[in-house]
Amino acid sequence: MKDAELLIIGGGPAGLCAAISAAESGARVCIVERNKSLGGQLVKQTHMFFGSEKQYASTRGIDITNILLNKLNSYNNVEILTETSVVGMFEDGVVSVVHKEDNYYKIKPKAVIVATGAYEKSLAFPNNDLPGIYGAGAVQTLMNVHGVKPGERVLMVGAGNIGLIVSYQLMQAGVEVVAILDAAPKIGGYLVHASKIRRMGVPILTSHTVKEAVGKNYLEKAIISEIDNKFQPIEGTEKEFDVDVMCISVGLTPLNEMLAMRGCQMKYVSQLSGFVPVRNENYETTVENVFAAGDATGVEEASAAMVEGYLAGICAAAKIGYRPDNFDERKNDYVKQLDDLRSGPVGKHILAGIEQIVV
Repeated sequence: MKDAELLIIGGGPAGLCAAISAAESGARVCIVERNKSLGGQLVKQTHMFFGSEKQYASTRGIDITNILLNKLNSYNNVEILTETSVVGMFEDGVVSVVHKEDNYYKIKPKAVIVATGAYEKSLAFPNNDLPGIYGAGAVQTLMNVHGVKPGERVLMVGAGNIGLIVSYQLMQAGVEVVAILDAAPKIGGYLVHASKIRRMGVPILTSHTVKEAVGKNYLEKAIISEIDNKFQPIEGTEKEFDVDVMCISVGLTPLNEMLAMRGCQMKYVSQLSGFVPVRNENYETTVENVFAAGDATGVEEASAAMVEGYLAGICAAAKIGYRPDNFDERKNDYVKQLDDLRSGPVGKHILAGIEQIVV
């Protein structure tokens, strides 16, 4: 049995910030991350962040990772376990993990923060399993982490921020983006991203969807069509594109099966993109000493995930006896940062979802 005071599951933006916040409060922290390196979605994001200086505005995600890791390495009360997957959370508080697929052991912490992030949604259409059809996160990983072009001609499906940003990154890498399409009547991403794409001559086709992927051993062609206000295909509006890559960017779903396994009360909230844990204002779930932060509690931008991580970290540390003298000041500052990040129209949508899960 491995000893730990505060176990953080997930080493992405929320998990890293939770670790920093808790370690600064004095708690002994153990981070468990299934990948070889920490950073989560940040390690593949080469674009500059929005937000404020406190959320590293005008800094690229890959650089934010290094900033957070340098902070984390300045503490001597943090243990990091990479290539380690959590496979169970049980009623007696034990968390079981597997390290590098063959080393199984148990951890019994005083508290747990689940910061497992989210996974990409898929899209159903004939032949959607052909090689050459990727999620946007996979394309970012290929290009920005491994330096590999996914193909030569790409059809982007989804005009949210990720779809627009990845399209621009593809063009920077010398890949032709033939079009961006979205089922919604309006683009979901920021106009600043869409304007850059349009200036480079890429059409953005709203009220369109994929009808079929065509190819024998790999993607060779994509057939799309317009849709009506009930999202049904309109016959006779089909268009064909010769492409070797289709990039699907239709949103994320919170990854929180461990919370459900532990017995935390879950609720489906459309504004938060799926099933999320019911929690209190301190990010503690309905199971005592089990906290959650970041996209596992509702999909937002990485900036919000980082601030939620800071909040969960300081609150979890306080719950197990590490309440710093400046607790109220720090917590209020984090809450204000979140309020600022959620001040726009998208934020109102998120806040409407949060109202349904905070008790």
